[in-house]
Amino acid sequence: MKKDKMNDNNMKVKIIPIGGLGLIGMNMTAFEYNNSIVVVDCGLAFPENDMLGIDLVIPDVTYLKENIDKVKGIVFTHGHEDHIGALPYILKELSVPLYATKLTMGLIERKLTEHGLMRTTKRKVVKPGQSINLGEFRIEFIKTNHSIADAVALAIYSPAGIVVHTGDFKVDYTPVFGDAIDLQRFAEIGKKGVLALMCDSTNAERPGFTASERTVGRTFDNLFAEHKNKRIIIATFASNVDRVQQIINSADKYGRKVVVEGRSMVNVISTASELGYLNIPDNTLIELEQMKNYPDEQMVLITTGSQGESMAALSRIASNMHKKVSIKPGDTVIFSSNPIPGNEKAVSRVINELSMKGANVIFQDTHVSGHACQEEIKLIYSLVKPKYSVPVHGEYRHMKAQAGIAEKLGIDKDHIFMLKPGDVLEMDENSARVAGHVQTGSILVDGLGVGDVGNIVLRDRQHLAEDGIVIAVLTLEKYTGQILAGPDIVSRGFVYVREAEDLMDEARSIVEDTMENCISHRITDWSKIKNSIRDSLGDFLWKRTKRRPMILPIIMEVE
Repeated sequence: MKKDKMNDNNMKVKIIPIGGLGLIGMNMTAFEYNNSIVVVDCGLAFPENDMLGIDLVIPDVTYLKENIDKVKGIVFTHGHEDHIGALPYILKELSVPLYATKLTMGLIERKLTEHGLMRTTKRKVVKPGQSINLGEFRIEFIKTNHSIADAVALAIYSPAGIVVHTGDFKVDYTPVFGDAIDLQRFAEIGKKGVLALMCDSTNAERPGFTASERTVGRTFDNLFAEHKNKRIIIATFASNVDRVQQIINSADKYGRKVVVEGRSMVNVISTASELGYLNIPDNTLIELEQMKNYPDEQMVLITTGSQGESMAALSRIASNMHKKVSIKPGDTVIFSSNPIPGNEKAVSRVINELSMKGANVIFQDTHVSGHACQEEIKLIYSLVKPKYSVPVHGEYRHMKAQAGIAEKLGIDKDHIFMLKPGDVLEMDENSARVAGHVQTGSILVDGLGVGDVGNIVLRDRQHLAEDGIVIAVLTLEKYTGQILAGPDIVSRGFVYVREAEDLMDEARSIVEDTMENCISHRITDWSKIKNSIRDSLGDFLWKRTKRRPMILPIIMEVE
């Protein structure tokens, strides 16, 4: 179709972040050109501390639902939860084909099986170096390194130009599994002329290079040699398959058996070994039940919970809540991760609990990041030579740090776009601008409920958690409104009733007075009576205790 027949708007490629900017997690971006939309990643975020009772947070895909006929598929950069975790929930709203590398697809399929979505979902495994055509887009998968194998960057070709999306990446010249990042391909695409680079910002504040994953293997070797006569427990991220491989290598070298504990860890390891991404020597892995048959110096336990999560295996072990494993004095516990921002308190609580039980806790030099530091980010920019820079992945300060790097490398300040979820960035060779905004946001998942818990319910939970609840129960005669029974005052999380009988008696008489006042003023509307009880009881309790519990009047009528 000739350019002059299409309006100018349709000749631009639109980049629409659905999530993943300004926070860690929930990565999801839509690319739109004319009548085609391709989605990159579909991740979840873990709840903030004030999201009481919430299990996970997923992106709001209203825009994609409204334009479902344009959506050609979802393409994945790698298999971490913040890039694939929302998929089972989103697929119930958007049934579209999925494209991913072998290990990523293996982890996705495990999720689909759990949620009964395998039969209804089209899937295609793509190798790094291959391309797929989706509507007006061609997507090329480029090999990168990360803390999980089979990570890729994407070159997204559209008639308006090429956009390169790095996914989560680092430059590792000596990866544990597979090949090093394909820097040559980045350079070749850079020569063609790249419209925009969307680069991982997670470590953009850190100078220098990220160390190779192999350096952790050497540290493990030294620790295993140093603690020959102790049981070793290692906590790491479930998805860090290369880290697990190095632990298994050290265990094999020093004649130890390996037990894997934690549901997510077991899932990832079984998927990775089935697909050939983990090489486990025969008779190395044993079941948790068999652990008692071996002396401590022959055991390694690999577990989840390196972030101090209260229900993860390590936290349960540390607090004596685990049914089969308990800490013995002299155990060596290695934290092979850095605390994610916000988790520092939880991690130090678990370290303290372990130390009190006599464990020797090690957390120095046992982790390297899976994300690029400043010099690697500069390298990618220098190879790709983009016209526009769009920092992605990370909190605002991380994206800001990357914007600073891009500027130092000579990219015009006007060509760097700090987007927010929902922004619509339209661009072609001649111009780029934020041309609008679409609906985005966070949907909260609590148990089986998706989106049924919102701000008001969270506010109530916060209120209940902070001040408790007081319930006033009354039985009235239907026609006269006279009190037949009660008022009974029930308190939960407010005061311990047995030690506050005087307070409860006074509260009861306040409710009685309020009711008599309502009857004398001929107020029979229940909602007005309830509001009067709420106000008078609330004022009284505030004066007496300086607390504001939630007050719930319950009125029953009998004839």
